[in-house]
Amino acid sequence: MRMTKVLAASLLVATVGTPALAGEKVSGADIAIPEAPEGTGQIVFFRPGGTGFALGCSVNENGEKISSLGAGRYFVLRTTPGRHEFTVKSEAKDVLALEVEEGETQFAKCKIKMGIMVGRPDLSPAKEDEFRGMKSVKLVDADDMGPAPGALRPEEMGVAATAEAAAE
Repeated sequence: MRMTKVLAASLLVATVGTPALAGEKVSGADIAIPEAPEGTGQIVFFRPGGTGFALGCSVNENGEKISSLGAGRYFVLRTTPGRHEFTVKSEAKDVLALEVEEGETQFAKCKIKMGIMVGRPDLSPAKEDEFRGMKSVKLVDADDMGPAPGALRPEEMGVAATAEAAAE
């Protein structure tokens, strides 16, 4: 029985999680987002393509970089329940305050709007449907992540998806 669950978990990761982890772009509908562990909540930050595709959207909390989002990229941030403020900045600064509850998964998107000299990042709450509706999305690379804790690295996304499937 245990071997069957492990095999099923491996197959789940192979069929659902691997393409995004291997660096291939896939549809947002095909991304396996693991559940938030007990005592935490999580936020899926993503950036649709469009205006300012060459600019990064660096998401920060408490002055520390969590990760940069290029066009068509995403990352999952696990964090403690409570109020959190995230900032993005170029020629202008934008702040997004979210109340994170235990066990929930929220979504936030960063769009680049037209600015005077350079694009202006706009960080806002989003619906899961917006993320799932993306035709081409890719997990950020480990090099894009900053020193702030909580963002799941590519190898951790695979481990989380495997552990979740094994528990089912």
